[in-house]
Amino acid sequence: MARRSQPLLAPDRVKLYLSLVPYLAERGQVTVTEAASDFDVSPEDMRRMVQKLTVIGLPGEDGYWQLDQDLFNINWDLLDGEDVIELTNTVALRRVPRFTAREAAALLSGLRLARDVPGMDDDGVVTGLIEKLSRGASAAPADVIVAPSTTDDVRRVVAEGLRTHRAVQFTYRAPDADPLVRTVDPVKVHMTSGEWYLQGWCHLRRAMRTFHLARASDPVLLDLPAEHGAEHASELFGGMNATPSAAPEDVAATIRFATDTAPLVGDYLSRAEATSEAGVTTARVNVGDPRSLKRLAARRGGAVEVVAPPAARAATAEWARAALDQYAT
Repeated sequence: MARRSQPLLAPDRVKLYLSLVPYLAERGQVTVTEAASDFDVSPEDMRRMVQKLTVIGLPGEDGYWQLDQDLFNINWDLLDGEDVIELTNTVALRRVPRFTAREAAALLSGLRLARDVPGMDDDGVVTGLIEKLSRGASAAPADVIVAPSTTDDVRRVVAEGLRTHRAVQFTYRAPDADPLVRTVDPVKVHMTSGEWYLQGWCHLRRAMRTFHLARASDPVLLDLPAEHGAEHASELFGGMNATPSAAPEDVAATIRFATDTAPLVGDYLSRAEATSEAGVTTARVNVGDPRSLKRLAARRGGAVEVVAPPAARAATAEWARAALDQYAT
């Protein structure tokens, strides 16, 4: 390679330094002549650059370099005696954060769950991140399996409908109602408190509806364009003052909890009617299936009480009794 005939300007020298450090860190040991050839500079310039590395590093306290470990360093004996460059301190370049096996397993399980969200991994970013995280743990991550749910088939069909802008059809069992075959232009899929919901334009009701996917079955992807796929999707848990067309399939429910635990309730309080008195908050919320509130109550360790409707309260109590029976001696 032909060497530069002109002196290095300051911007060019900075670029060389930025490339030189990782180059030397990866090579381990390299002769001055070889490094000079790779960087298209003279051996004299390369030697001077390497020597100046010893006054470059990370700022210490108050912006000053004070400790040896804050500066790059080289093997001076090798440089002076054999004309070989070797970095002996790389100033945190090798201090790469490493997840423990348990931390990596927890993150991987979350990413695998996120990858299943329709539209989340259309370009493969999440899959690529999973592969990198698997390689970047300090030890092999535990083989955590995200158990498939009963809504997986429905979600797969809905995801394909969202991707191809086609309508989907499924049998839907609304609370205390006979099953109906619904044709829907899918708009958005949510996951809240472990429950999956679809918001879309219902061909039967001629309006936007929210569907609890645990109550859907027999999904079919139709050869029917989703003409209303661009409709506005309202808040998943709309308040009592929401417009009638927002989510008429939803049912009003009442929950009660200590006011200071409101963050535990999360999305359920979005636009809900809530009143607080003596440190206790009572909220009226809209949900697709009030009986699903049993999971909210169970996961919050008794911090949330389901007050109404009676079917939801009974379902919560039955859920709790079934859990306690698992510990019966």
